Amino acid sequence: MTNTRRTFVAAAATAASARRILGANDRVNLVVIGVGGRGTAHVRSYTSLKQDCNVMGICDVNQAARERASALVVSQGGSKPKEYPDMKDVFADKDVDAVSMATPNHWHALGTIWACQAKKDVYVEKPASHNIWEADRMVDAARKYERMVQVGTQSRSMPHIGEAAQLLKDGVIGEVYMAKGLCFKRRVSIGRKPDIATPPGIDWDKFLGPAPMRAFNENRFKYNWHWFWDTGNGDLGNQGVHQMDVALWGMGINELPKAVTSSGGKYVYDDDQETPNTQLASFDYGRREIVFEVRGLVTGGEGSGEKGVKVGNLYYGADGYMVLDGSGYKIYKGEKTELFKEGKAGPGEDAPHMKNFLDAVRSRKRESLNAEIAIGITSAKLCHLANISYRLKRRLEVRDGAFVDDAQANAMLTRNYRAPYAVPANV
Repeated sequence: MTNTRRTFVAAAATAASARRILGANDRVNLVVIGVGGRGTAHVRSYTSLKQDCNVMGICDVNQAARERASALVVSQGGSKPKEYPDMKDVFADKDVDAVSMATPNHWHALGTIWACQAKKDVYVEKPASHNIWEADRMVDAARKYERMVQVGTQSRSMPHIGEAAQLLKDGVIGEVYMAKGLCFKRRVSIGRKPDIATPPGIDWDKFLGPAPMRAFNENRFKYNWHWFWDTGNGDLGNQGVHQMDVALWGMGINELPKAVTSSGGKYVYDDDQETPNTQLASFDYGRREIVFEVRGLVTGGEGSGEKGVKVGNLYYGADGYMVLDGSGYKIYKGEKTELFKEGKAGPGEDAPHMKNFLDAVRSRKRESLNAEIAIGITSAKLCHLANISYRLKRRLEVRDGAFVDDAQANAMLTRNYRAPYAVPANV
């Protein structure tokens, strides 16, 4: 164990021994870690839940982002929060009960594990992990340190999607043989940008963390990090992981497939992006399958209606099909595919999912979490499986969480971590 690691573990243990014991009506002291676009949305949602939590801190490697988020907390009626440039300082703070991780994907696992070791509960953004191996280490940490860990696949807290999943389970369209996820979200070209000196106020080393050291580039920072394999997982692991999770939920699946095939490419654009803007994946579950499609270019939708669904799910069964998205669901049955039933979405998106997390932080009932880590990692793993197949350009057989007789593919289950930011094998 390195000296840095020993110091952090000792500090975390000290913080854990002094942590507060929350009552059923106590407000949770929470720090938002990573306050770019998604983290700013976290701040807005948590400050709307004033009866449940106190946003006591803001953590980000970007000083300007910290200052903006702190000002937002105050503008929403909260007290000026502490500002932390390093998440380790958050974990060592005895006053912190829980953290909400809205960092780039490559930080999700290590940040969650460190938080669990410090006895902090965690809300972690989707996808749960950046690769398959580290996803299981997150579950290990949640269990070992008895932490509440909720994944930010907030569809699990949307009543109309839960109702649709129950209808499918009850056989509303007969035996469901296929679920299709759609991520037809328009993405414009990011162009090309040169490497430059790191701007003042940004800790680039901590931003990269587990990823390889590279020169600062605006295209690898702020949102566009999604489109580079070092830090992101493409739109399949960005927007698409939400619909992947809903596909699994509707099919009643929480395990990996027998095989995966994925193809596509980065079409039309000549820019810095590494991940595909067009991708098709198929997951073989024997008598049924999940199909997923990403289209970032101009496209129409699929399913019912004049334009069809662009971001949502389709389920096909022996007796009909269901179209499901953020606005509601429609069920069509019979040879003439006539409308049988429809349901509308209610208000709210992030806040109900975050309230579900905060309630579990107080109750200590892991089973009450709508997207507990053991559930949330499966949709992430499917995205990772598909991306590995895409990058290797071949069908891959899957057994016991690994690829069958394929050393090259198995090497991609994890990554080479940059010291001192390695995800530990033994949490």
